[in-house]
Amino acid sequence: MARTAGKLTLQDFLALSQSSDRYELVEGELKPKVSPKYQHSTIQGRLFRYLDDWCDQQQVGRVRLEWGVILQRRGVDWVPVPDLIYVSYERLPRTWQEDQPCPVAPKLEIEIISPGQTFGELTQKATDYLVAGINRVWIVDAKAQPLTIFSHDSLPETLLAEAASEDSLLPGFELPLVRLFGKPTQGS
Repeated sequence: MARTAGKLTLQDFLALSQSSDRYELVEGELKPKVSPKYQHSTIQGRLFRYLDDWCDQQQVGRVRLEWGVILQRRGVDWVPVPDLIYVSYERLPRTWQEDQPCPVAPKLEIEIISPGQTFGELTQKATDYLVAGINRVWIVDAKAQPLTIFSHDSLPETLLAEAASEDSLLPGFELPLVRLFGKPTQGS
């Protein structure tokens, strides 16, 4: 593999075996993707169901879990692995079926805060996503239960569990956050 000063190139990264699926390419280095815990996985699954149902009804695109995306960050190839992405058929045709990272900037990237991650770290990542051409970024805090929406055309907006998420990017999609986070059970 051709490497630049010990750094992986995008071609090096793409040539790695399937075992690289649990890594992100960040500044030429492999960064392990943290395996989701119970709450994270539950919220990720619910988000997927709601968004995937909306995509099926609207016939506008696809939603994928932990699918790497080929982007640029500060002029360097970057392949993050968001928790979920929504890619419209305008950007990636329905007929595209390659077994590789997403080659276009999705319209929506969703990150769920994992143990060991901070909101500040994910805020920086959200900024990097927006600069790379993604329209919206949602950061979900499974523990505190807000959803923060980042976009090019407005300040970040934080929605609490009592609110519903509606977004002009996703016409007809509405997500009451109480359904996303579920009702607290006794003793929790």
